[in-house]
Order: sequence, then C-alpha cells, then structure tokens
Amino acid sequence: MATDQGPISNASVVGQLVQRCAPAWQSYTEHAFVQQIANGSLPQACFRHFLIQDYQFLVQFTRAYALAVYKSTSLDDMREAASAVHALLNTEMGLHVEYCQRWGISESDMLAAQEATATTSYTRYVLDVGMSGDLLDLLVALAPCSCGYGAIGAALMADPATRLADNPYRDWIELYGGEEFQRVSRGAVEQIERVTRARIGDQPADSPRWEQLVCIFERAVRLEASFWQMGLDLAE
Repeated sequence: MATDQGPISNASVVGQLVQRCAPAWQSYTEHAFVQQIANGSLPQACFRHFLIQDYQFLVQFTRAYALAVYKSTSLDDMREAASAVHALLNTEMGLHVEYCQRWGISESDMLAAQEATATTSYTRYVLDVGMSGDLLDLLVALAPCSCGYGAIGAALMADPATRLADNPYRDWIELYGGEEFQRVSRGAVEQIERVTRARIGDQPADSPRWEQLVCIFERAVRLEASFWQMGLDLAE
C-alpha cells in the first residue's frame, strides 16, 4: 500500500494523481540523479550543469505563476499566485544565485547559458497547458515541481541510506527536506486541493475532467525525470 510522501498525503488530490501515475512518479523521485545526490557520488560537473539549467527553469517557472494570476477567477487565487511570483523573483532566484556562487557559477554565467532541450520541453509544456487550459490545469502541470521536490527532500532526509557527512550536496538535501520548503510544498498541495474542489467538486476522480488531469500530471512528471537525466547526461 502506498504511504504518504512528505507534504503529499494519499488522500489529497496530488496524492491521488501520484498513485495513478505511480511508475512515472517513481522514475522521477527515485531517479539516478537523485540517488547520486543522496550518496554524494554525482559528478560535480553534472550538478553544476543542473544548477545552471535550474536557474533557466526558475525564470520560466515564475512566468507560469504570473500566468496563474491571469487564469485565477477569485481574488484569493490571484493573491496566492501573485505572492508566489513575488517570492520567486525577489527571494528564490536570489537564493539560487547565492548558492550557485558557492559552486563557482555567477549569475552572468547562468544568464548567458543556452536552455537545454529538456528545460525548454518541460517549461514550455507547462506554459502551454496554462495557456490552453484553466488555473487547475496549470497548477497540476506545476505540481511535480512545486510538490514533488518536497516529497523528494522528505524522502532523502528520512532515508537512513542518505549520506550527509562529507556529502557535497548536503545543503541541497537539507534545503528541500527542511521545514521551510516542506511548508512551501504543503501550501502547493493545499492550493491544488482548494482549486480542485472549487472547480470540479469533492470527488475529483469522478469528474469527467479527471483523466485529463491525470494525463497532464503524468506528462509533467516524465518531463521532470528528463530534467534529471539532462543533468546526468550533460547534453541535450
């Protein structure tokens, strides 16, 4: 039987999506890139490449939350999406730049870098879903990142096989497994819960839209796994 994954409870909408897409979810959350971060064996060149692309991803992720403001139909949803945009632009990106500087990567390096194909494929898929669908479609496409990183961080922190001592990626593990990011991920799970209930009712799996949401989620999960693979491959 599946168990709750950090900020994602089985009973939540996101939890139900995870269970419907279990093989893809496992491939994403237990990807070799994640496992090598956990044991400290990931080649540092691969991690630097990932960090640069993650900056490029954050730019597009922010655009997606800006789109969420437009797609919102209530002031509360607008405020929540606008708050995410503000946090991403004025806090998260700065923290990412600061972290990358410790790895010898400057913001100018990241701005000059070309997007990898995996980065473009994933982020433009999310934006396309948001443009063609509604707020719920967009939030579900964002969920593998907004909720998934929290699940990965919690799993790594709880796994006795995770090596923290002398692990060059300890800060990364503790960031996503730490309470602050867990709170952010829980907020994303709860936001999807509220928007889902408001738009398609209290039994989302019985809605005619459910299969569409499952397809969106699974595609986004697979694109997240491709993003990890891009880091491993150091290639497009």
